[in-house]
Amino acid sequence: MKPTLEPTTLTSATFEDLVREIIVRVGEDPRREGLEETPARVAKAYAQITRGYQEDPEALLKKALFTVNYDEMVIVKDIEMFSLCEHHMLPFFGRVHVAYIPNGKVIGLSKIPRLVEIFARRLQIQERLTMQIAQTIQKTIEPQGVGVVIEARHLCMMMRGVEKQHSAAVTSSMLGCFREEQETRSEFLALIREKNRVV
Repeated sequence: MKPTLEPTTLTSATFEDLVREIIVRVGEDPRREGLEETPARVAKAYAQITRGYQEDPEALLKKALFTVNYDEMVIVKDIEMFSLCEHHMLPFFGRVHVAYIPNGKVIGLSKIPRLVEIFARRLQIQERLTMQIAQTIQKTIEPQGVGVVIEARHLCMMMRGVEKQHSAAVTSSMLGCFREEQETRSEFLALIREKNRVV
């Protein structure tokens, strides 16, 4: 027999109330010892994993722009990424590779993983995440071009639905010279495939 819980209205319910209702709807008792603090823990976890809504990605990049006479490819690869699929609110995770060719300005290297995190810490689909990273860099520093590739595994495919444990999704967004010049695009893709240690 499912435990009963007084119905709540969306306008008056707290995040904890809504989580408590989910617990009831799946057939559990939110008053059980192991679940008593779960609504508060889930609320805290969701605040952390969706904190990207509170940050401005363009403002982040503009804080760390430097004028440099450098026009070769800049790559930051193997950036670890965790996000939530907006269709099932299940995690997807993987690695992001970002490259751009400067046009008078470069971004502080630590800001590229931060930019990835801002967009990843939202309800997402991988395709949009890929485009948002590339388009923000393109808009903010107007480089000669930007390339972004994301390789990710989705729990909505691994835990439910087709239940394919080893499937991965790969998406790319190529702007400017990365789209227009095969040589530039090929160099980027070759470099991110290299697995040799740098240090």
